[in-house]
Amino acid sequence: MNLDESQRKKVAAWIAEGLKLSDIQTRLMSELGLQLTYMEVRLLVDDLKLVPKDPEPPKPAALASPLSASGAGPAAAAKPATAPVSGPGETPGGAGAVSVTVDKLARPGAIVSGKVRFSDGNTADWQLDQTGRLGIVTKQPGYKPPATDLQQFQLALESELAKMGF
Repeated sequence: MNLDESQRKKVAAWIAEGLKLSDIQTRLMSELGLQLTYMEVRLLVDDLKLVPKDPEPPKPAALASPLSASGAGPAAAAKPATAPVSGPGETPGGAGAVSVTVDKLARPGAIVSGKVRFSDGNTADWQLDQTGRLGIVTKQPGYKPPATDLQQFQLALESELAKMGF
């Protein structure tokens, strides 16, 4: 598709605004009367040597905001993410915070496994299998940890796994 200079500048401006290719496809139709397929828009942007912007990932500060509203500061939200790695026989420390331990020897069928203690004192076993699925088995049947504890668990687990090279 051949565009004149003003049309090229419009497409370049849309890319600079951060529009996705599907949005550019819609604008080409509504503003310029050009009906193009998604692939044609993709090739057009490539021909113009333009690179669409990647969407910005969500900021981790958004996870800390519910905690700061309840009176806990951002330092309290970051504290559980630095939980020490303990062996399978050791108990996690710190009442009132989520703590994660990693087993020295993973359970059968798991790449890595360990234990978690939630802020209310309940514990669970966790494992990460070969397909990347996370499994949590609570000690108390039917127990569901609070959503904030699950977020803290995921952050602490990510931190511990990063230390191990996963």
